[in-house]
Amino acid sequence: MLKITGLSVAYGGLHALEDVSLEVAEGEFVTIVGPNGAGKTTLLRAISGSVRSGAGRLEFRGRDMTPLAAHQRAALGIAHVPEGRRIFPTLTVLENLELGSYRRGARAQRGPGLEAVLTVFPVLRARRQQLAGSLSGGEQQMLALGRGLMAQPELLLLDEPSQGLGPRIVEQIFETIDQIRKSRRLTILLVEQRVVEALELCDRGYVLETGRVVLAGAHDALLADPRVQRAYLGV
Repeated sequence: MLKITGLSVAYGGLHALEDVSLEVAEGEFVTIVGPNGAGKTTLLRAISGSVRSGAGRLEFRGRDMTPLAAHQRAALGIAHVPEGRRIFPTLTVLENLELGSYRRGARAQRGPGLEAVLTVFPVLRARRQQLAGSLSGGEQQMLALGRGLMAQPELLLLDEPSQGLGPRIVEQIFETIDQIRKSRRLTILLVEQRVVEALELCDRGYVLETGRVVLAGAHDALLADPRVQRAYLGV
């Protein structure tokens, strides 16, 4: 579904990503892990089009989308749930969710899509007329996920969904992501610092360090890799 070849992104002469190549097949759950500053967020932004690549090629379903603007990539069926949630705090929960269904393929499914999201996140149903800014951190993350699902995406990009949340809420968020993936057969690319939880969920993973892919493989192989264990698991 997604194929990235030789992707490079630079800010002010500094390379955030350099010669990154990866693939995500349809129906796969792929995780990108790595330390702060590795380029994980930049990678998702380059895929969704919110930052421009300096070199490389991005293909979605065999189509070169490198020259496409962010809104054109979204129209293809790519939804990006950004780091820090980025909800609209002065709008209601319902208004935030409805904004997620702006692409043509999602507008026709707004009613059923909304009901599906409120079923997955019952707390949002109870708070649908509440201002989004008054929600707890965990509820705001659920809202951000729900808004992404309202786009009826073919590929869902998730950037650090555990950021700033307590362990119990994180566990709930990851369980919900797994449930969504299995029930919808959704293709997911997840960026996450919680290495164990992220790799346990995925089919395959990539380890990104200083803007380069340094390891790739099935989730069990990465969890068993001595380099991953030393660097991220404290073994």
